[in-house]
Order: sequence, then C-alpha cells, then structure tokens
Amino acid sequence: MFKNYIKIAWRNLWKNKGYSLLNIFGLAIGITCAAMILLWVEDEVSFDSNFSKQDVVYYVPTNQQYDGEWRTFFQATPGPLAQVLKDEVPGVIGAARTKGEDLMFQVDDKSISKQGRYADPDFLNMFSLSFVEGSLETAFKDVDAIIISQKTATQLYGENGSAIGKVIKVNNDTNYTISGVFEDLPNNATYNFDWVAPFERYAVGKDWMLEYGSLFSDTFVELSPETDFNSVNDKVKKILPQKTEDAEVYAFLHSMKDWHLRSTFEGGKKVGGQIIYVRLFSLIAIIILLIACVNFMNLATARSEKRANEVGVRKVLGSGRKGLISQFMAEAVITAAFSAVLSVVLLKLLIPKFNLLIDKQLDFSLVNPVHILTLLGIMLFCGLIAGWYPAFYLSSFKPVEVLKGAPRAKGSASLIRKGLVATQFVVSIVFIISTIIVYQQVQHVKGRDLGYDKENLVKIPVKGDMIKNFNPIEQEMIASGMIESVGLNNSDILSGGNNTSGLEWQGGVDTENVLVSTRYISSNFFDTAGMKILEGRGFSTNPAQDSTNLIVSESFAKLMGTGSAIGKTIENDYAVIGVVKDYLYDDMYGSSDPVIFFNYHGEARFLYVKAKVGMATTTALSAMETVLKKYNPAFPFEYEFVDDAYNAKFTSEKLIGSLSQIFALLAILISCLGLFGLSAFTADQRRKEIGVRKVLGSSISSIVGLLSKDFMNLVLIAILIASPIAWLLMQNWLEGYAYRISINAWTFVIAGTIAIAIALLTISFQALKAAKANPVKSLRTE
Repeated sequence: MFKNYIKIAWRNLWKNKGYSLLNIFGLAIGITCAAMILLWVEDEVSFDSNFSKQDVVYYVPTNQQYDGEWRTFFQATPGPLAQVLKDEVPGVIGAARTKGEDLMFQVDDKSISKQGRYADPDFLNMFSLSFVEGSLETAFKDVDAIIISQKTATQLYGENGSAIGKVIKVNNDTNYTISGVFEDLPNNATYNFDWVAPFERYAVGKDWMLEYGSLFSDTFVELSPETDFNSVNDKVKKILPQKTEDAEVYAFLHSMKDWHLRSTFEGGKKVGGQIIYVRLFSLIAIIILLIACVNFMNLATARSEKRANEVGVRKVLGSGRKGLISQFMAEAVITAAFSAVLSVVLLKLLIPKFNLLIDKQLDFSLVNPVHILTLLGIMLFCGLIAGWYPAFYLSSFKPVEVLKGAPRAKGSASLIRKGLVATQFVVSIVFIISTIIVYQQVQHVKGRDLGYDKENLVKIPVKGDMIKNFNPIEQEMIASGMIESVGLNNSDILSGGNNTSGLEWQGGVDTENVLVSTRYISSNFFDTAGMKILEGRGFSTNPAQDSTNLIVSESFAKLMGTGSAIGKTIENDYAVIGVVKDYLYDDMYGSSDPVIFFNYHGEARFLYVKAKVGMATTTALSAMETVLKKYNPAFPFEYEFVDDAYNAKFTSEKLIGSLSQIFALLAILISCLGLFGLSAFTADQRRKEIGVRKVLGSSISSIVGLLSKDFMNLVLIAILIASPIAWLLMQNWLEGYAYRISINAWTFVIAGTIAIAIALLTISFQALKAAKANPVKSLRTE
C-alpha cells in the first residue's frame, strides 16, 4: 500500500511539473534559511564545549559600586585573589591569575605577533590543553618557559620542524624556552590564545600586583565536581570585603557555560547576552519554515479543481478518506524530500557567503549525524505541516458533487487560505519594519558626536623603541608631508582603559564614589585625535613643565562645582590647566565616565597617527612604515584604522540588520509564492464569472481590479496587524540602548508601501492572465 502511495505521488508530481517546482522551490527556500540559522545557533551554543571541565571552571569578575550603582568589571581582580580563593574557600581546587598580552616572536628572519596569556600553572589544567609536544607536568618547570599553539609552531619552524626546547626571542629583548606545543583551540572558544607563559615572569618588578587595590588580572577557578556552587559563590563574594574592608566591591563566579551566551550584566546581575539572539533567530527559523509550509497549502488548494475530479473518481472506485489522506500526505513528504535535497545544494552554495556576513566558519556536513538528523527532522516537519490541510481538505470532497461540477469552495476553507496569506504578509511586514529600524539605530549611533575625529586616524601598537625614539618618529612622519599629527596614549581611544576612584578634588562633594578614567598622553595627542579643548590650554611639549598639571574632561569639570575648573586642584597635588570636550569610549550607546589626562607617555601602549585629508591611504601607510622601520626595525609594521575599530563595535547590531534584510527578503519571496497560489486559486474559481463579464463587455482593467481588490484588502489588514506588533518588538529592542532613536510613523508607511507594491506585482500576473483568457473556453460547458 505504501509503495502504491509513493508511485501515485510521484506520478502526480511529474505530471504537474510547474506546480511541483513552485512547491519544491518554496519549501527549499524555507529549509535552507532555517538550516543556516540552526548552523549559526549550533555554533553559538557550542562555545567552550571542547573543554572537558566546562561544568566546573569559572571566571571571576568583580561587582563594584559607584554613585549607588553596581557595575560589573572583567579583567578586574587583584593579584592575590587567586591564591586566597584556593587556600581559604572550600571546594576551590584550582585557581589562576592571568594577563593577556600581545608578544612578537622572532626566529631567524621570521617575526610574528601572537596573542596569549601569562598564567599560573592551574590555568593549563583548567583548560585541558592537549599537548602535541611536551606535557602538562613539564610545561612550567622553568620560569622562562613558554608553550605555544601548533599553528604558531608551524609558522615559526615549518610543518615538520620540532619546537620543543628551542629558544625564542620575544619582543626583541628577552628569550624564552619552548617547553611544549599544544593543539590549536577552536574558533568557538571565548578565551582564545596562541601561547601561555608563567605569570611569575610577568610579575617580575611589579610589586603593585600584591595590593588588593590594584584590579588588573583575569582570575579563573576550578571547583570540585561535588561542590555546591551557591555555597562556594557566597564564600567568594565575602573575600574582597574581608580583605579590603570595602563593602562596595566583591568577586563572584561566572560559569564557563555562560561565558559566551550570558555575559551581559546590569546592576551587577546577569541579564542575558548572546542567548537573546540565539532564541530570537531560532524562533525566526520556525516562522520562516511555517510560512514556507503555508505556500504548499495554498498552492495545493489552488489546484483543487484538477484534483477534485480525481478524488471523486477514487471515492467512487472504493477509496476511503484515510487512504486519500495518506496519499496526499505522501505527496507532501516527497515534495519536502525534494526540497531538502535542493536545500543541500543551496546550502553548499550560500554558506561561504553567509560565513562572510556573520564572520564565522560554519559548514554543513553530510557525514555529521546531527546535521543529517536535523535536516530529516525539518523535512518531515515541513511535509507533515504543509500536507495536513490539503490532505484533509481535498479528501473531504463528496463524489456526487464534484462529478456534477458543483462548487466546492467552502467559506471556512476560503477564510483559512486568506488568513494564511495575510499571516505571511504580517511576518513579511514585521521583518521590513524591523530592518528599517535596525538600520536607523545603527546609523544614529554611528553619526553621533564622538568628541574626536576617527577619520584618517591610525592606531599603531607601541613596541620596542617607539617611545624612546618618539620625537624623531614624530618629526620625520610630519616632514614626509603625508602626516598631520602624531600622538601617544596609554589606552585605546575607544576602550575603557585604566580607572580609579576615591579621589578628592577642589569643589567636589562625595567624590570617593565616583569612577574616573585616567589617561597618560603626549602633548599633541588632542590635536592628533581631533579632540577640542574648551577652556584653558593643552600640555606643553616639555613634559617636565606640566608634571604636576592635568587636563580634565568636560563631565569631570562639572563635578568640580560652579565656576571655572581651571586652577582647581585634585588630590591637592595636581592643578587643572585645561578642560577638553567629553568624548565617547567603551559604551557606544551610553555616556562615558569622566576622564583625567596626565602629560606622561612613558607607559604609552598606542601610537596614533593622523594622515592628511585627501592623502591616499596606501601612501600615508607607506610613510608611517618607512619611519617606523628606520627607528624600530626589529618589529613588523602593525596598524588599525580607528574608524574600522569603531565600526566593529556594532557587530551584533550589524548582524541583526543584515539578517533582518535576508529574512525580510525571504519572507517576501515566500509570501509572494503564497499570494501567487491564492490568486491562481481565485482566478480558477471565478473563471466562468470572468468569462460572462468579458462577454458582457467588461474591460481587462476592470477585471484585473476586481480580482486584485480582495487581495489588497488582505495586505491592508496585514499592515494593520503587523504595525503594532513590529512597534512593540522594536521598542522593546531599543530599550536596551541608552542612546537610541524614536520610532517614526513614516517607517510603517514605507514598509506598507513596499508590501502593497510587491503584492500588486504578484497579483497582476494571475489577474492579467485570467482577464486575457478566451471566455469561450470557460463557458463552453454551459
């Protein structure tokens, strides 16, 4: 029996190739879209799953209170904390301080920069590193040891060369001995690194690391498997208040399982993170599949005239309703199977472009059981969901009525079809509105006043002798005629950088609870960055002249009370000589903390270079490289454009915007197929009416208008339903941003106009076809 269903289903599909291709293509689009989303979701939820101790390893952030508000800080634990947690908190069986750094490795004429970590020995065990050369036990046997990734070892010593025991020069001034090579970490590791060296090497000469007031390191701990997390976490929270006698700061445990998906904190509490987008896109995948299935239903019922006689004859010959339902369901599943095969081809073609969009390395593998089972599950889901309504609808026809040619369209069936198409357009319009609003929000933030000029501004990491030779570097770059200005800063202009609290200043009230960022800059940094001095003066080119002077940001000046801030003192030792306009850093959607600038660049980490306006990028970069190669020859030329780094701050928003565009396009395409099916069904049902109207003199335009009216009403209803839904969804999304747009009415007008225009184009094809048909053919049976 089942074999017979398959044969009949195949014959019907082959007989009606055009109809079958529409069904297969519509479902394939939905399956492909859902599969790509699920591949992205799979990657997101698998972050850090390669680490065998994922369930027992925790990161240790700190919550700190400023102005009555709890704020969560990463890379902000004191040096002694790790050992204290291991010694004094039962259940903590491993703890490690770590500090991320960028080191340059030199072997013969090869020089490469790699990100890695100085760490305590427990770190290696917590991250379960697999060694290709060496072993965990001997990795940190000596203080000058270093272990490197397999990729780094290959770059330095070739595919077949052994790295173990080799001496490697680091930053052109110190030597390390390679004590091990570990397997490369996967791309979906939250904390990725290409080398690890003993923390005690980093700590040499840095006695300030022993102080609880210096919050600088990442701390990781491992708990015993049988330990109660809540009990341990409560004890961890008490450590810093006990050691510092400060109730406004405490550490807590953040599980490895939450590092990627749940690392957004507000008011000191976890409120979500990437998990929000995982849930959202998973829901969108289901919605896209459902609207694709709706097409099958509409296209199937649109052909009910042709299938009705078949159903009548089969019932007369003894077929039962269950048998007919099984046959129609078999057709739906076979169609879904063809769609799944087509979707595999589309996935192979589209995934490389999708990877570029989302900046990942996803792959659909036919040998991966999870991928195959998921695809089969989607296929069955689509087949069953898409097939049930046509199967029950078509199998309900009465043979006496259909063989007499009586009308078969029931009011409830017609209402369901129209409702399904309207639902499709509701989804499409919501996506269109969302796309517009996301784009507006990103552009709104990108266009705000940053307080500095990011255009033509290049950031170069400070290495080697760059600070020592800063003056000649600056002079020769400017003398090249291609560079406007050069400046130094100890912090990335876009990042939070160093900060402090507990300062006292003239005119200040309750100053001890104010978090203040500190910057150490060269005298010409403001000119280089395009930052505006509102009052007073900038720093002298002679650092000694302003050794006890400082410049404050506009927001800090307001904290110093009424009147001018010039001449007022901070900590009774430093005098304010200038006020610079507030600039945006760290939180691109909020307001940044007040800043103090010191005229000292001995610990600068970044060289900022402003190229002249109109200068070709390659020409300006060549001038920078030439000068740096002259005064810092041992180090490769590395740079980053500040505007690129700024744009990278909006990765999540740009991803949402790009995916919204794709989803909107696919939803519209699928909805148009559904509308095409319904218009074909309606034209088929009213073909005799159209014939009569044409015989009585109706024009083509009047018939097109007649057929289009009902469909346009559906689209208008969809607009009315979609608009408040989209408003609620996007208003909720925008509330997550302090600096945001207001939703304008014209956004909904544009979205509605687009939907109406697309619907008209879709309907007009079937309407014109029906209006131009020869009335003789539709009336000859009368």
